[in-house]
Amino acid sequence: MTRKNAMTRKKKKARSPDTSLATVVTLRLYVAGRAPNSVMAIANLQAICQQYLKGAYKLEIVDVCEQPRRALADGVLVTPSLAKVSPAPSSNIIGNLSDTGIVLAALGLNSAAAS
Repeated sequence: MTRKNAMTRKKKKARSPDTSLATVVTLRLYVAGRAPNSVMAIANLQAICQQYLKGAYKLEIVDVCEQPRRALADGVLVTPSLAKVSPAPSSNIIGNLSDTGIVLAALGLNSAAAS
């Protein structure tokens, strides 16, 4: 191995910890088609994620009208319902997510630290 290759490897190793600093929050939102509360929950959650998580999130939207068995298997009986999948601890919120403070608390964030 040449000295140049060894130096290149050291540079790559030095960069790798920087990429793992951001924790990605994985969320799953269960909605019922285009119902008013479901539409509002989607809009509210997208606004919260953009403002407070700034791209460090993964959002999956599950329409229970299209995937009823998945909703039942996941234990979802009411929509809209938000599940924080990771990082631990997991949490669930039911409703249109209009109370930003409650959503942030469930996500393990607080409005002062997140902004």
